[in-house]
Amino acid sequence: MELQRLFGANVRHHRKAKGWTLERLAELVGVSQETIGKIERGKAAPLFETADKIATALDVPASILFGADTAPGTGERARILTDIHRTLSGMNEEQLGRAAKVLKAFMG
Repeated sequence: MELQRLFGANVRHHRKAKGWTLERLAELVGVSQETIGKIERGKAAPLFETADKIATALDVPASILFGADTAPGTGERARILTDIHRTLSGMNEEQLGRAAKVLKAFMG
């Protein structure tokens, strides 16, 4: 289940980074908007073929979407980093900017 959520958060992050709507990504992948939404929320796991089509549409290696190249490790630290990444992935540009300022202020 955790991999499903991580994949979805990464898809959302890369889709938003391109400025695409759910509809745009769904069109490129050949699935419904509802399917992309469920994948992004971690409520549905894509078929391997669909995961590959999503990666191709977003122009990123599938391993990035699965978190293989960004895996934070194991244990409590990994869980916290994964939660933070999932939260940040759902933010728009303005929210990310504010979050960055808060984090910088917090760190001194």
